[in-house]
Amino acid sequence: MMIKLDEGKLTSQQAMWVVFSRGKVLVQESSESIPVAYLSEIPFLASYVNEIHQLPPLNETAHRELPVFVVDLGAEHVEEPGWEKVSLRQLLFAEYDIAFSVIGRAWQYIHFLRTHQFCGQCGAKTERVDWEMAMQCYRCQHRTYPRVSPCIIVSIHNNEKILLAKGVRHKESNMYSTLAGFVESGESLEQAVHREVFEEVGVKVKNLRYYNSQPWPFPHSLMVGFIAEYDGGEIRCQENEIDDAQWFEVDALPTIPPKVSIAGQLIEKTVSLIGDK
Repeated sequence: MMIKLDEGKLTSQQAMWVVFSRGKVLVQESSESIPVAYLSEIPFLASYVNEIHQLPPLNETAHRELPVFVVDLGAEHVEEPGWEKVSLRQLLFAEYDIAFSVIGRAWQYIHFLRTHQFCGQCGAKTERVDWEMAMQCYRCQHRTYPRVSPCIIVSIHNNEKILLAKGVRHKESNMYSTLAGFVESGESLEQAVHREVFEEVGVKVKNLRYYNSQPWPFPHSLMVGFIAEYDGGEIRCQENEIDDAQWFEVDALPTIPPKVSIAGQLIEKTVSLIGDK
């Protein structure tokens, strides 16, 4: 897909701007969101024109004819009146629909550029291709594309209860969520669900139903969501992965992920299914 910088739109049209600095996103203090503005309304970017990239239009932005520009300032320290730095995860959890898709895609693209500056086949410096999202080595002609890592995520229910687990990484926040894990080479999505569930909590599941998917930019996952029924086994938490796992009544849920995440959506859908029984 074409991603060549349209200099006409850059200088004369309002656009969505995603600016990364030191691993965070610059947002306007007044709105706490990524700006929709003319380049001239963000004067400090005049010093970083060579760092501006244009993303291909998403369905959510194409109908508004809004170009999306992303700027990577790397480790550059930027202090501008009226602007503040917000963590990517915090901003994603605060945004919905359009902004969520734009911010996530922008970060995945920047992460790709940062990690593919040299050819993995011959070591030569690569160059950005301006007709599709890719990096090209002109020594050996090897071309690379942004990495997408498929990851299953599943909500499990048993009669009127839902199985939720607290990962070791979320021990301090005490947040419980659905189970998730990367798909391994040669494995189907369904096989990954059965394997991950058994590895992480020691139970078996049945009647898998596809629910939805969501790109998740930490740093390049594609979450594929399922809802499944319990099919036997006692909970046994995987060491170094799961701190705790329990069956919860739907009217007594612990702290769970926000609904902007597919985990939150899966939990909400499962609670609804239990309520319909």
